[in-house]
Amino acid sequence: MELAVTRFVALGDSTTAGYGDPMPDGRWRGWAALLADGIGATEFTNLGASGALAADVAATQLPAALALRPSVAAVLVGVNDTLRDRFDVSTIGAAIDQVVRDLSDCGAVVLTVCLPDPARMFRLPAVLGRPLARRIRAVNAIVHGVAERYSAAHLHLVEMPSVYDSRMWSIDRLHPGERGHRLLAGWAYDSLAAHGVPVCRRPDPEPDNPPPTVSAQLVWLATEGTRWLIARSTDLVPYLMWMAAVEWWYDRRGIPRPDHGAQHEMAADPSRPLPARAMGT
Repeated sequence: MELAVTRFVALGDSTTAGYGDPMPDGRWRGWAALLADGIGATEFTNLGASGALAADVAATQLPAALALRPSVAAVLVGVNDTLRDRFDVSTIGAAIDQVVRDLSDCGAVVLTVCLPDPARMFRLPAVLGRPLARRIRAVNAIVHGVAERYSAAHLHLVEMPSVYDSRMWSIDRLHPGERGHRLLAGWAYDSLAAHGVPVCRRPDPEPDNPPPTVSAQLVWLATEGTRWLIARSTDLVPYLMWMAAVEWWYDRRGIPRPDHGAQHEMAADPSRPLPARAMGT
């Protein structure tokens, strides 16, 4: 497909918003802004918002994106959904399907991105990491299926070994640092180029800003990071502990663990079509 990249719109959560890649003037830059330069977009709008869930992207960011009539759109969302006690794979699937479908219908080339495993970044104990890893696989299965359904460019991030290199991540281990954002921008550039999108120059993988000082990182961790940790301690951690206890109970008795409906099926077989409810029909 050949098209001129005039308008590029990025949708998603804090990673898309650029958290972890601060500029000297205090703004966040991030992978999407780096990619916009790489593909020579004449107009770039970043709709990413900290804490956004898939449903938030569909309800709030999607209408704003459609109004801009982008020629290229990027969608990276789902991590926040996996870090909530009320994890509903059907709701997530319906939202992501709507976003990619509507952007494709308006004529945009859509770039989708699957998720790395936060348990590996957080270095959680295996007993707590397994339930979170299953959630990630379920969300990734949705994204893979949606990308195939609408012929989107797709970045299979989970299979990139260097994504788990600690040098790629900021102090909170949830957001990429500048090097990680540049890595992501380069891979996204490659995915769009392979999809036929005209490109200009691949984003430089080497940082161009001095790294945040240790004191600056500690200040962030003591403010924003602490608020995030408190929130996750009151919803995700108790849920992961409960899930770990359930797994222990089944393993102790030698009983196969119960399937988790569509979540389990899609995690086991990423090529499986989304159920009707997940597709919003």
